[in-house]
Amino acid sequence: MTREEMEAIVMAFPGVERGMSYGSPAFKVNGKFFTRLRKEDASLVVMEVGFDEREMLMEAEPATFHFTAHYKDYPCVLARIESLHPGSLQAFLERRWRKVAPKKLVKEWEARTAGGASPATA
Repeated sequence: MTREEMEAIVMAFPGVERGMSYGSPAFKVNGKFFTRLRKEDASLVVMEVGFDEREMLMEAEPATFHFTAHYKDYPCVLARIESLHPGSLQAFLERRWRKVAPKKLVKEWEARTAGGASPATA
């Protein structure tokens, strides 16, 4: 996936705002961290990924999923955008979006989509 495709998926979620974090492009929802691009390795910081899931992802797709010592104690994984599947990104981001988006925004989206589509495709 290209950086432009990644940004389109990220920005399609309701309430997402652009920002900066650690000198890199970042995205927030409701003033809370959503994701950010790491310049060092062209990876996204993907939150809400438990440690067991992270290990499974890294084993299944080592070219895509990894982490650094900085992230070892956080429930997240780093995902190289070049090899990350757009549908996977959308699913990971929806998990995070549902956690950080205002409840009213989540309910409005669910009412619009009847819970059948992700925010990025609604």
